[in-house]
Amino acid sequence: MNGGLKGQALGEAVFKYRTGVLLGALLGLWTGGFPGLIFGGVVGFMLQRALAGKVMQALNPQKLFFEATFAVMGKVAKADGRVTEQEISYARQVMARMNLPEEKRLEAMKLFGQGKEADFEISSVVAPLARLIRMRSDVKQMFIEIQLQAAFADGQVSQAELLVIQEVCSLLQITYADLEQILRRCRAEQAFNQQSFHGHQQGFVDQAALLKEAYGVLGVEESAAEADLKKAYRRLMSQHHPDKLIAKGLPEEMMQLAKEKTQEIQAAYDRIREHRKGR
Repeated sequence: MNGGLKGQALGEAVFKYRTGVLLGALLGLWTGGFPGLIFGGVVGFMLQRALAGKVMQALNPQKLFFEATFAVMGKVAKADGRVTEQEISYARQVMARMNLPEEKRLEAMKLFGQGKEADFEISSVVAPLARLIRMRSDVKQMFIEIQLQAAFADGQVSQAELLVIQEVCSLLQITYADLEQILRRCRAEQAFNQQSFHGHQQGFVDQAALLKEAYGVLGVEESAAEADLKKAYRRLMSQHHPDKLIAKGLPEEMMQLAKEKTQEIQAAYDRIREHRKGR
Protein backbone atom coordinates (compact mmCIF):
# COMPACT_ATOMS: atom_id res chain seq x y z
CA MET A 1 0.00 0.00 0.00
CA ASN A 2 2.78 2.42 1.00
CA GLY A 3 4.72 1.62 -2.17
CA GLY A 4 1.62 2.33 -4.23
CA LEU A 5 1.17 5.72 -2.61
CA LYS A 6 4.82 6.59 -3.22
CA GLY A 7 4.47 5.53 -6.83
CA GLN A 8 1.37 7.67 -7.24
CA ALA A 9 3.12 10.67 -5.67
CA LEU A 10 6.10 10.20 -7.99
CA GLY A 11 3.82 9.95 -11.00
CA GLU A 12 2.04 13.18 -10.00
CA ALA A 13 5.37 14.95 -9.53
CA VAL A 14 6.64 13.81 -12.95
CA PHE A 15 3.40 14.99 -14.57
CA LYS A 16 3.63 18.35 -12.79
CA TYR A 17 7.16 18.95 -14.05
CA ARG A 18 6.68 17.17 -17.36
CA THR A 19 8.02 20.10 -19.41
CA GLY A 20 11.42 19.87 -17.71
CA VAL A 21 11.40 16.07 -18.00
CA LEU A 22 10.59 16.21 -21.72
CA LEU A 23 13.12 18.90 -22.59
CA GLY A 24 15.83 17.22 -20.53
CA ALA A 25 15.08 13.83 -22.04
CA LEU A 26 15.21 15.16 -25.63
CA LEU A 27 18.48 16.96 -24.97
CA GLY A 28 19.88 13.83 -23.33
CA LEU A 29 18.75 11.62 -26.24
CA TRP A 30 20.41 13.96 -28.72
CA THR A 31 23.71 14.06 -26.84
CA GLY A 32 23.92 10.59 -25.27
CA GLY A 33 21.41 8.21 -26.79
CA PHE A 34 19.11 6.15 -24.59
CA PRO A 35 21.20 6.50 -21.38
CA GLY A 36 21.31 10.24 -22.03
CA LEU A 37 17.51 10.30 -22.40
CA ILE A 38 17.06 8.82 -18.91
CA PHE A 39 19.72 11.02 -17.35
CA GLY A 40 18.44 14.14 -19.12
CA GLY A 41 14.87 13.47 -18.01
CA VAL A 42 15.94 13.18 -14.38
CA VAL A 43 18.05 16.37 -14.56
CA GLY A 44 15.23 18.24 -16.29
CA PHE A 45 12.78 17.14 -13.59
CA MET A 46 15.09 18.27 -10.78
CA LEU A 47 15.89 21.61 -12.40
CA GLN A 48 12.26 22.53 -13.03
CA ARG A 49 11.25 21.51 -9.50
CA ALA A 50 14.06 23.61 -7.99
CA LEU A 51 13.19 26.59 -10.20
CA ALA A 52 9.51 26.33 -9.29
CA GLY A 53 10.43 26.35 -5.60
CA LYS A 54 12.52 29.49 -6.06
CA VAL A 55 9.73 31.23 -7.93
CA MET A 56 7.16 30.36 -5.26
CA GLN A 57 9.54 31.58 -2.57
CA ALA A 58 10.01 34.86 -4.44
CA LEU A 59 6.24 35.22 -4.83
CA ASN A 60 5.49 34.45 -1.19
CA PRO A 61 2.70 36.83 -0.11
CA GLN A 62 3.81 36.69 3.55
CA LYS A 63 7.33 37.78 2.60
CA LEU A 64 6.05 40.54 0.32
CA PHE A 65 3.56 41.72 2.96
CA PHE A 66 6.33 41.97 5.56
CA GLU A 67 8.64 43.91 3.23
CA ALA A 68 5.91 46.25 2.01
CA THR A 69 4.64 46.92 5.54
CA PHE A 70 7.85 48.42 6.88
CA ALA A 71 8.98 50.10 3.66
CA VAL A 72 5.62 51.87 3.26
CA MET A 73 5.63 52.69 6.98
CA GLY A 74 8.90 54.53 6.42
CA LYS A 75 7.40 56.38 3.45
CA VAL A 76 4.36 57.40 5.51
CA ALA A 77 6.57 58.59 8.37
CA LYS A 78 8.66 60.79 6.04
CA ALA A 79 5.68 62.03 4.02
CA ASP A 80 5.36 65.39 5.83
CA GLY A 81 9.06 66.16 5.72
CA ARG A 82 10.51 64.67 8.87
CA VAL A 83 10.19 61.50 10.90
CA THR A 84 9.02 62.17 14.46
CA GLU A 85 10.09 60.29 17.57
CA GLN A 86 6.52 59.02 17.92
CA GLU A 87 6.63 57.50 14.43
CA ILE A 88 9.98 55.81 15.08
CA SER A 89 8.67 54.58 18.42
CA TYR A 90 5.54 53.18 16.77
CA ALA A 91 7.61 51.24 14.22
CA ARG A 92 9.69 49.78 17.03
CA GLN A 93 6.56 48.93 18.99
CA VAL A 94 5.18 47.01 16.00
CA MET A 95 8.43 45.05 15.77
CA ALA A 96 8.30 44.33 19.50
CA ARG A 97 4.64 43.24 19.36
CA MET A 98 5.55 40.90 16.51
CA ASN A 99 8.28 39.42 18.73
CA LEU A 100 10.75 39.51 15.84
CA PRO A 101 14.10 37.77 16.20
CA GLU A 102 17.13 40.03 15.84
CA GLU A 103 17.68 39.18 12.18
CA LYS A 104 14.10 40.01 11.19
CA ARG A 105 14.09 43.15 13.35
CA LEU A 106 17.19 44.43 11.56
CA GLU A 107 15.53 43.63 8.22
CA ALA A 108 12.42 45.57 9.26
CA MET A 109 14.53 48.56 10.33
CA LYS A 110 16.41 48.47 7.01
CA LEU A 111 13.13 48.40 5.08
CA PHE A 112 11.80 51.32 7.16
CA GLY A 113 14.96 53.26 6.31
CA GLN A 114 14.60 52.49 2.61
CA GLY A 115 11.04 53.79 2.68
CA LYS A 116 12.28 57.13 4.04
CA GLU A 117 14.57 57.69 1.05
CA ALA A 118 13.44 60.45 -1.31
CA ASP A 119 13.70 58.23 -4.40
CA PHE A 120 11.79 55.31 -2.90
CA GLU A 121 8.93 54.17 -5.14
CA ILE A 122 5.94 52.66 -3.34
CA SER A 123 5.02 50.59 -6.39
CA SER A 124 8.30 48.65 -6.11
CA VAL A 125 7.02 46.84 -2.99
CA VAL A 126 3.25 47.23 -3.20
CA ALA A 127 2.67 46.26 -6.84
CA PRO A 128 4.10 42.70 -6.46
CA LEU A 129 2.07 42.24 -3.27
CA ALA A 130 -1.07 43.57 -4.94
CA ARG A 131 -0.85 40.92 -7.66
CA LEU A 132 -0.79 38.11 -5.09
CA ILE A 133 -3.57 39.42 -2.81
CA ARG A 134 -5.75 40.88 -5.55
CA MET A 135 -8.83 38.92 -4.42
CA ARG A 136 -8.04 38.99 -0.68
CA SER A 137 -9.84 42.10 0.53
CA ASP A 138 -9.35 41.25 4.22
CA VAL A 139 -5.57 41.16 3.85
CA LYS A 140 -5.55 44.41 1.87
CA GLN A 141 -7.67 46.05 4.56
CA MET A 142 -5.28 44.89 7.30
CA PHE A 143 -2.35 46.36 5.37
CA ILE A 144 -4.04 49.77 5.17
CA GLU A 145 -5.05 49.65 8.85
CA ILE A 146 -1.43 49.09 9.87
CA GLN A 147 -0.33 52.08 7.78
CA LEU A 148 -3.07 54.30 9.18
CA GLN A 149 -2.05 53.37 12.72
CA ALA A 150 1.49 54.40 11.80
CA ALA A 151 0.15 57.71 10.48
CA PHE A 152 -1.78 58.24 13.73
CA ALA A 153 1.41 57.70 15.77
CA ASP A 154 1.98 61.44 16.13
CA GLY A 155 -1.66 62.17 16.92
CA GLN A 156 -3.21 62.81 13.52
CA VAL A 157 -3.03 61.85 9.85
CA SER A 158 -1.56 64.71 7.82
CA GLN A 159 -2.61 65.42 4.25
CA ALA A 160 0.82 64.31 3.00
CA GLU A 161 0.50 60.99 4.84
CA LEU A 162 -3.00 60.49 3.50
CA LEU A 163 -1.75 61.03 -0.06
CA VAL A 164 0.81 58.26 0.40
CA ILE A 165 -1.86 55.91 1.74
CA GLN A 166 -4.17 56.83 -1.14
CA GLU A 167 -1.40 55.84 -3.57
CA VAL A 168 -1.10 52.49 -1.78
CA CYS A 169 -4.88 52.03 -1.99
CA SER A 170 -4.78 52.73 -5.72
CA LEU A 171 -2.17 49.98 -6.20
CA LEU A 172 -4.19 47.58 -4.04
CA GLN A 173 -7.43 48.52 -5.87
CA ILE A 174 -9.09 49.82 -2.71
CA THR A 175 -11.66 52.50 -3.48
CA TYR A 176 -11.60 55.95 -1.89
CA ALA A 177 -14.97 55.22 -0.27
CA ASP A 178 -13.54 52.08 1.35
CA LEU A 179 -10.48 54.02 2.51
CA GLU A 180 -12.71 56.65 4.12
CA GLN A 181 -14.62 53.92 5.96
CA ILE A 182 -11.40 52.30 7.21
CA LEU A 183 -10.06 55.73 8.22
CA ARG A 184 -13.18 56.52 10.25
CA ARG A 185 -12.94 53.22 12.10
CA CYS A 186 -9.20 53.64 12.75
CA ARG A 187 -9.80 57.15 14.09
CA ALA A 188 -12.51 55.80 16.39
CA GLU A 189 -10.19 53.00 17.55
CA GLN A 190 -7.50 55.53 18.44
CA ALA A 191 -9.98 57.62 20.42
CA PHE A 192 -11.57 54.56 22.07
CA ASN A 193 -8.20 53.25 23.24
CA GLN A 194 -7.11 56.69 24.47
CA GLN A 195 -10.37 57.19 26.36
CA SER A 196 -10.00 53.79 28.01
CA PHE A 197 -6.31 54.32 28.88
CA HIS A 198 -6.69 57.83 30.25
CA GLY A 199 -9.85 56.86 32.12
CA HIS A 200 -8.09 54.09 33.95
CA GLN A 201 -5.06 56.30 34.62
CA GLN A 202 -7.16 59.13 36.04
CA GLY A 203 -9.76 56.95 37.73
CA PHE A 204 -12.57 58.51 35.69
CA VAL A 205 -14.01 57.36 32.35
CA ASP A 206 -16.12 59.62 30.16
CA GLN A 207 -18.79 57.00 29.48
CA ALA A 208 -20.61 59.02 26.82
CA ALA A 209 -17.43 59.67 24.82
CA LEU A 210 -16.32 56.05 25.19
CA LEU A 211 -19.68 54.79 23.96
CA LYS A 212 -19.61 57.13 20.95
CA GLU A 213 -16.17 55.85 19.90
CA ALA A 214 -17.26 52.23 20.46
CA TYR A 215 -19.93 52.68 17.79
CA GLY A 216 -17.28 54.22 15.55
CA VAL A 217 -15.03 51.19 15.98
CA LEU A 218 -17.84 49.00 14.62
CA GLY A 219 -18.65 51.51 11.90
CA VAL A 220 -22.32 51.92 12.83
CA GLU A 221 -24.51 54.75 14.10
CA GLU A 222 -25.66 54.87 17.72
CA SER A 223 -29.21 54.39 16.43
CA ALA A 224 -28.31 51.10 14.71
CA ALA A 225 -30.75 48.24 15.22
CA GLU A 226 -29.58 45.25 17.22
CA ALA A 227 -29.46 43.08 14.10
CA ASP A 228 -27.29 45.62 12.24
CA LEU A 229 -24.99 45.96 15.24
CA LYS A 230 -24.43 42.19 15.41
CA LYS A 231 -23.91 42.00 11.66
CA ALA A 232 -21.23 44.70 11.75
CA TYR A 233 -19.52 43.06 14.72
CA ARG A 234 -19.49 39.59 13.15
CA ARG A 235 -18.25 40.92 9.82
CA LEU A 236 -15.33 42.78 11.42
CA MET A 237 -14.41 39.82 13.64
CA SER A 238 -14.39 37.55 10.58
CA GLN A 239 -12.32 40.03 8.55
CA HIS A 240 -9.69 40.25 11.30
CA HIS A 241 -9.62 36.60 12.35
CA PRO A 242 -5.87 35.85 12.73
CA ASP A 243 -5.97 32.31 11.31
CA LYS A 244 -7.99 33.40 8.28
CA LEU A 245 -5.66 36.33 7.58
CA ILE A 246 -2.54 34.17 7.83
CA ALA A 247 -4.07 31.61 5.47
CA LYS A 248 -4.64 34.46 2.98
CA GLY A 249 -1.16 35.96 3.17
CA LEU A 250 -0.62 37.78 6.46
CA PRO A 251 2.84 36.94 7.88
CA GLU A 252 2.67 34.72 10.94
CA GLU A 253 4.75 37.29 12.83
CA MET A 254 1.83 39.69 12.49
CA MET A 255 -0.69 37.37 14.14
CA GLN A 256 -0.44 39.45 17.31
CA LEU A 257 -1.50 42.59 15.41
CA ALA A 258 -4.59 40.77 14.11
CA LYS A 259 -5.36 39.48 17.62
CA GLU A 260 -5.16 43.02 18.99
CA LYS A 261 -7.62 44.16 16.32
CA THR A 262 -10.14 41.51 17.31
CA GLN A 263 -9.68 42.45 20.97
CA GLU A 264 -10.43 46.10 20.17
CA ILE A 265 -13.54 45.14 18.21
CA GLN A 266 -14.66 42.84 21.01
CA ALA A 267 -14.11 45.53 23.66
CA ALA A 268 -16.14 48.07 21.67
CA TYR A 269 -18.97 45.59 21.11
CA ASP A 270 -19.01 44.62 24.80
CA ARG A 271 -19.18 48.29 25.77
CA ILE A 272 -22.20 48.87 23.53
CA ARG A 273 -23.94 45.70 24.71
CA GLU A 274 -23.40 46.67 28.33
CA HIS A 275 -24.93 50.09 27.71
CA ARG A 276 -27.93 48.69 25.82
CA LYS A 277 -28.68 46.15 28.53
CA GLY A 278 -28.78 48.92 31.12
CA ARG A 279 -31.29 51.05 29.26
